[in-house]
Amino acid sequence: MINLSAMRSLDFTSLLLFSAIFCVILIIYGEWQDAHMEVNYTDVDYLVFSDAVSLMASGDSPYKRTTYRYSPLLAFLLIPNSLIHRSWGKFIFSASDLLVGYFIHFILQQRKVPRKLCNYCVMTWLFNPFTFTIGTRGNCEPVVCAMILWIIICLMKGTVLLLYDDLSHNLCHPYCPGSRSKFLPIRSETILENWTAAQAERLNDGNCLCSLYNLLKCIFTRKRLMFGLVSAAVFFLFTVVEKLISFLLQFMVQLVLILCFAKDLPFCLFAQTVAFNKVITAQYFVWFFCLLPLILPWSKMKLKWDGMLCILSWMGAQVHWLMWGYLLEFKGINVFLELWVASLVFHAANVFILTLVIRHHRFSSFFQVQNCC
Repeated sequence: MINLSAMRSLDFTSLLLFSAIFCVILIIYGEWQDAHMEVNYTDVDYLVFSDAVSLMASGDSPYKRTTYRYSPLLAFLLIPNSLIHRSWGKFIFSASDLLVGYFIHFILQQRKVPRKLCNYCVMTWLFNPFTFTIGTRGNCEPVVCAMILWIIICLMKGTVLLLYDDLSHNLCHPYCPGSRSKFLPIRSETILENWTAAQAERLNDGNCLCSLYNLLKCIFTRKRLMFGLVSAAVFFLFTVVEKLISFLLQFMVQLVLILCFAKDLPFCLFAQTVAFNKVITAQYFVWFFCLLPLILPWSKMKLKWDGMLCILSWMGAQVHWLMWGYLLEFKGINVFLELWVASLVFHAANVFILTLVIRHHRFSSFFQVQNCC
């Protein structure tokens, strides 16, 4: 008799395998396009990475390469670019793409999403043309996406990414390495709200007010306020304050989204990433694309009408912007005004789509509600 559970697991394995083969084909094709066409397939940042790697491999600093503004760990990871092949980094970034797909599948399984729906959600990442081209072009954003989903998994398991947490905190407070756990005690066990139970969950206006009160009560404890004040003081002490003014509108929007959607963690992260992002280019789209599969099982939006409207609006605004960007960067035509208008149109499209997504989302607590006391 055929083992049905093995067949179901094979479905996801097949998706990963097919995606891996597709990425290899694109990397090989990219080498050909770079040699024969006007517009390179390889991202310009990858050339910066490779130059910085060459400097590090020869015992020099990667920051001697102008415009290299990334972690030295990235250059260290790509040293085989100089020793083995220049496409090494593309394979690393594409492998991170697959890892993101695996993490999406794991998170949805933990939330008891039906297996078939789970696989469909994974496909929106693995076979999305705006995501699988990023890693194969040599952009490191899939690594960032993998880290974001890894942090979500750590929260699901009731553990904190201790290495990252301690390092980041001790860099600001080297004189008090053990104070993190004192200010922000972490629960050792968490209970996830699963997909089946969430289908019956509805939040009316009264519950929203109650939930907002309880949320504020849980967040703004004395110890957490103290930790936040100390962290903010250190942050502002070492920053140029004038540059933060440009983030004021984004900060206000982020704060509203946190207060409204904090309990639905994946959706809150998704909305924050889409809304009023100060810097947004093609590779940054993967930041919210990696979170999109995590909210699709809770969406009431139908592909036939609203879903297709969102897809066409976003793609149309994106292609329109890229057209003016191409004329400016590759043809040297003065289209700054047109590019600015295209940016406004693209921003309006993002806000419109986010509004529709919020309206059709079935809000569900990421963790089961527990007593804060």
